[in-house]
Amino acid sequence: MDRHISVLLHEATDGLALNEGATVFEGTVGLGGHSRILCEKIGKTGFFVGTDADQDSLTIAEERLKDLPCKKLFVCDNFRNIDTVLAGANVESVDAILLDIGLSNRQLEVAPRGFSFMRDEPLLMTFRSSGEGLTAREIVNEWAEESIADIIYGYGEERYSRRIAKAIVEAREIEPIETSGQLAEIVKQCVPKFGFSKIHPATKTFQALRIAVNDELGALREGLAKGFAHLAPGGRMAVISFHSLEDRIVKEFFRQKAQEGEGTLVTKKPIVPSDSEVKENPKSRSSKLRIIIKN
Repeated sequence: MDRHISVLLHEATDGLALNEGATVFEGTVGLGGHSRILCEKIGKTGFFVGTDADQDSLTIAEERLKDLPCKKLFVCDNFRNIDTVLAGANVESVDAILLDIGLSNRQLEVAPRGFSFMRDEPLLMTFRSSGEGLTAREIVNEWAEESIADIIYGYGEERYSRRIAKAIVEAREIEPIETSGQLAEIVKQCVPKFGFSKIHPATKTFQALRIAVNDELGALREGLAKGFAHLAPGGRMAVISFHSLEDRIVKEFFRQKAQEGEGTLVTKKPIVPSDSEVKENPKSRSSKLRIIIKN
């Protein structure tokens, strides 16, 4: 099922205040939900540049947007490389940037890469379509117990990180941890059940490993800095984040730009989904949107 409900769709696209003929950069394209609205707004004289580390998602998005008249360029890359992507497109500056830091439903439900603890899949957790580079399997089977614990605590804010890391190391001594199902079961045994928790016991651990595998926080910092540098004066940058670690980075970056007189905050407080959006798409509940104008 290639179904993906774009989070804060109109809040994000309207917040960029696009005019016809604008040049806009989007990372991560996903399946093209935000992209379609952006392309419609900039019209046939506009230029849309979109990136995604997942070539499969990018191919689907490109097919879905082929009916729109604006000039389009799709590049399989992480948005942290916005500078080289724009240079390759002979673009010096853009009028708007949208960064969607989330994981698409397709990656959770279709691509068998171990993102979900609800199924038994190969333990990859890579945004990339290829299996090259660091994987979650490598971390849980080869890294030191202390390093695993630090990742789970630092990126997952999991209070039982030490207990989970110890259990992972003990389990891998018996047999390698190859799948998401194996890992989820190990974690489940380590997290006490206090009443009826709203989240699965493995949620924070899986989040932490995914962030580490894809260097998500490093990519976000790099993407923010490079993106703002390539934003035209009066241009807007909008960022949708999905957990407190990401939102903190965006909030601090925007605040610093405002304090230095380089930017003006459009959102003093983040925009969050409406009750109706959360009801329709529960995965949107933690999302936050922040927008800044470059002075």
